Amino acid sequence: MAKRRKIQDNDWRYDILHSIVSFTLKASYRTITYTGMERIPQDGAVIFAPNHSGALLDALVVVAMDSKPKVFLARADIFKNPNMAKMFNLFKMMPIMRMRDGIEEVKKNNRTIEVSADVLKDRVPLCIFPEGTHQTKYSMLPLSKGIFRIALQAKEHLGDTPLYIVPMGIRYGNFFRFRSSVRVQVGNPINVGEIIAENEDKTPQEQMNIMRKRLDEGMKENILYIPNDEEYDAKNEICAAVSGEQLKKHTPDGTEPLVAVNKEAARRIESLKEEKPEVAQRLIALGKEASQMRRRMQISLGSVAKQPTLLSQTFRLLLLLVTLPYTLIATVLTLPLAAVSTLLTKKFKDLAFHNSVRFVLLLLLWPLLMIIYAIIAFASMPVQWALCAILAIFPSPAVAQDTYRAVRMMVSDFNLWRCKPLKAKYDEIRNIFFN
Repeated sequence: MAKRRKIQDNDWRYDILHSIVSFTLKASYRTITYTGMERIPQDGAVIFAPNHSGALLDALVVVAMDSKPKVFLARADIFKNPNMAKMFNLFKMMPIMRMRDGIEEVKKNNRTIEVSADVLKDRVPLCIFPEGTHQTKYSMLPLSKGIFRIALQAKEHLGDTPLYIVPMGIRYGNFFRFRSSVRVQVGNPINVGEIIAENEDKTPQEQMNIMRKRLDEGMKENILYIPNDEEYDAKNEICAAVSGEQLKKHTPDGTEPLVAVNKEAARRIESLKEEKPEVAQRLIALGKEASQMRRRMQISLGSVAKQPTLLSQTFRLLLLLVTLPYTLIATVLTLPLAAVSTLLTKKFKDLAFHNSVRFVLLLLLWPLLMIIYAIIAFASMPVQWALCAILAIFPSPAVAQDTYRAVRMMVSDFNLWRCKPLKAKYDEIRNIFFN
């Protein structure tokens, strides 16, 4: 009798899909950075625990960090379509129920937990998003207990083999713009066995609470964490407004400079609230006013953070003019992609899914368009010219998106330059923050 295939077993289809997805993912971002990879333990089983702010792309970013297979737990509702369920299974994803699905549905998690323990026993990394759902903010939701239940049960099966929960921080340069940047930082691993051994006299629930506290702290260390309260937008605005000046003074310490200064700014705001509440109140009020005014003016937060000079603006304009013939052609060739993307994203009220839709279209539709363009090229010109045309056309989606971004940022920079009241608010924010 043939041995039943486990979800964690090697699969040549997964290997091919992994390579294609990883390549497409790199084309979907201007930069993808992984730091702290050396912290991933090699002597035991590993549960990756990233924050969740980018819908489907969060999982793909973790998948692409190396060539090793990983098994993911994902919200059960995306498995309702049988065809989608088969695809997710091929990509080594399993459903997990949430309390909002109902008690009877949550009971089905017992089977998922058993399979997860078996995955870890085979030393295949398991990835769980402990927040349970996503939010497009530089913040965190409360951690659900599923990851800790799995850890305790898996540890029973692993015996002397160490089990680690590894916190990870995923940070997007922009949650909603395609071809933004993404940075993944791996945190210090949490040894589940050590926590159990040090707290043998405590109940499993108490042990899980200790793990929850450790993981919550570990995840927050690896992201820009701004408490998700009524002051969130104001604090995020302040962090962007002061980052340019902070970067001039920043001393490299192994952390990406922008991440380091943003975290430093967030801490500074909290300390001001304790030490100088009146000053902090004024700072928060300015941040809120600036955020509202900036959004009305359709100014990007990137313009606020970078404070571009006239020289950099002039250089950007010249570059756009020089490359205009190529970028226009690239933009026209990607119009079918843009049109389908616009139609499909309108079906998703949650903006966090829009980049996931764009990624899937780039993965599936652009190769079909390339085949059509290749047929036209070979039918209308000599072979050598057709090959050159295909090579020039291939990066068109990235070229079109980057051109759109450059134009959008130039308009945003100009709007900021001419809005003197808004610039005055940012100047006052910086004056309060640095004095």
